[in-house]
Amino acid sequence: MFSKRVACAFALAMTLGVGMAGAAHAQEARIAAVNSDRILRESAAAKAAQVKLQAEFASRDKDLADRTQAMKALADELDKKGASMSPDDRAQKQRKLSQMDFDFQRTQREFRDDLDRRRNEELGAVLDRANKVIKQIAEQQHYDLIVQEAVYVSPRIDITDQVLKALAASGN
Repeated sequence: MFSKRVACAFALAMTLGVGMAGAAHAQEARIAAVNSDRILRESAAAKAAQVKLQAEFASRDKDLADRTQAMKALADELDKKGASMSPDDRAQKQRKLSQMDFDFQRTQREFRDDLDRRRNEELGAVLDRANKVIKQIAEQQHYDLIVQEAVYVSPRIDITDQVLKALAASGN
């Protein structure tokens, strides 16, 4: 009976000892964090991607604005002169306005879908470049773990500024 207690106590002490050694070793690990949202907002590459997207979609955006103005003008005409129009003329203009609105909704939906797809492509490329820079920093500075998404990050381990500087220095 006594030897079983000693054996259990010894096993428990060994387990705790190994656990303590593991905890001590874990404290030696180098850990850092990067705020991906800041990379996508503040990096030169992200800003260049935004400018590129604006230029790429500017004509389509203007087309939508022009269509909005045309529909507004036709709706205003119907409001002001609708009562004095012949029933056929009023019905024709209402059908035209309805068709314009239908076409506008379809075109606007296609615009948003295309813009979202291209934005995801561009920002994905920015994150790929940032991840390469993060990996280089991890290797050069001997980090064991770098996380990008966390509920809380101490400023002491946040290396986002360092990643932004490295991205800018690499021309990305």
